[in-house]
Amino acid sequence: MLDVVRLRVLVAVARRGSLTAAAKELHYSQPSVSHHLARLEAETGARLIQRAGRGIRLTEAGRLLAERAADIIGRLDATAEELAAHVGLRSGRVRLAAFPSALGTFVPKAAMRIARGHPGLRLELTETEPPEALRLLRAGRVDVAVMFRYDDTTPEESGLHLTHLLDDPSYLVSPSPSTGEPATGPAGEPATGPTGESATGPTGESTSEPAGASSETYEPARLAEHAGAAWIAGCDRCRSHLLDICAKAGFEPRISFTSDDIVAVQALVAAGMGLTVLPGLALAAHRHPGVTVAEIPGSTRHVHAAVYGEPPHPPATEALLSALRESR
Repeated sequence: MLDVVRLRVLVAVARRGSLTAAAKELHYSQPSVSHHLARLEAETGARLIQRAGRGIRLTEAGRLLAERAADIIGRLDATAEELAAHVGLRSGRVRLAAFPSALGTFVPKAAMRIARGHPGLRLELTETEPPEALRLLRAGRVDVAVMFRYDDTTPEESGLHLTHLLDDPSYLVSPSPSTGEPATGPAGEPATGPTGESATGPTGESTSEPAGASSETYEPARLAEHAGAAWIAGCDRCRSHLLDICAKAGFEPRISFTSDDIVAVQALVAAGMGLTVLPGLALAAHRHPGVTVAEIPGSTRHVHAAVYGEPPHPPATEALLSALRESR
């Protein structure tokens, strides 16, 4: 039987990339880390690490075992937390991973509900995009992952239980006409679509606004009119969606910049460096005064709270899910 302590050492080495960093994380001496790895190799009958210059790297067998060990250890830690909550050994904690615009909008409200309704429950937050959030969930390093997916997103792995929180429409974000700095094409000329209209739309005005941003009535965005514009892409999942909706509109976007920082992206748009597509939550979290927005019909992301396994969930997890539902 494999020793859990030695598996923890292997996982730390895989995560940190060196014996010295792993020893520091685990509060072990470096010789102790080397000893545990040697014993683990003896237990498995496989070579798990090899020298690479002055450092080390995992072998294929080592990477495989480290990946599986991370899942096992995560589950063990999560089980210990659940058991502690059930038997009343301590007040407990609940860990949440969420993407930036969720953390900038409804997650703080949920945190406030947890603090008021369950003062003994410690909430730990991690900011990360959906793929990494689900990896942390699978490894047992978080209890709940707030994630989003589009209709064209690859389905998530089995075993997840999703609680739908909200649907978040997407918006075309372009420079405000008052800035006088339209997004430019390859040679520096104003970026235009097939009809020769500017990047702000056929009338030079925004054509839609996120809910609550304006009382005016707007027309939906028509992406094909901006086929010649420079574009700014976001995270991998958002970039994939941008490529998909532009393909459906009949063109491939010329992506000039990539950033998942909604403040930087909107500043670049306002400066005339390109157009972008942002969800309503991102615009609710931050809205640059130098941009206008237009809703893109049929482009909606679905926001869920993900946990592993079917209900009933541990009490702390249920409390967090309830707070998220009430704060959306």
